[in-house]
Amino acid sequence: MSEPNLPVEQPQGGTATIERTETRELVEPGDAERFAHYVRKEKILESAMTGDPVIALCGKVWVPGRDPNRFPVCPACKEIIDGVFGSDDGDGDS
Repeated sequence: MSEPNLPVEQPQGGTATIERTETRELVEPGDAERFAHYVRKEKILESAMTGDPVIALCGKVWVPGRDPNRFPVCPACKEIIDGVFGSDDGDGDS
């Protein structure tokens, strides 16, 4: 006896919906090249009140308006701070 010819299901181009959960961090243009800079705290407060720009240790001039915790520390500012106050990398050398 031969087996009956059963139709073989072929994959077809359907319109199935695939749900994905995608998490994106809000990134503003130019964020990749931005850094958190060192500025005197009172200058930041003054700038917040007046809108005047501040000058970072490295010489960058800008009006602060973004959360500095979102950005890495400016290498030039860090080098200046480390030169004045010593490195705080925890290696034990003082």
